[in-house]
Amino acid sequence: MAHPPRPRRTPLSPLTAEEKVRAERNFVPLVAEHLATEGRFRVSADTPESIELFQGVARRVGELLGRPVVSYANGRYIVIGFGPQE
Repeated sequence: MAHPPRPRRTPLSPLTAEEKVRAERNFVPLVAEHLATEGRFRVSADTPESIELFQGVARRVGELLGRPVVSYANGRYIVIGFGPQE
């Protein structure tokens, strides 16, 4: 039995400046809540644009919570967690 052809994955268009600002602003409360309850937040981030977005989110969460926040990306995921206290 022949399988139907898979749909091609079309490349996503980059976010506009307004969409980046909105996405960052909307992710901050979610990431802050996860850090407060779980201690870390992990999300798929396989493009330079998504990594940059979540690094910005990590910076804002650190400012919001008044604690050092770090992010680690490996090209597939980004993990955001609390950094060492000074």
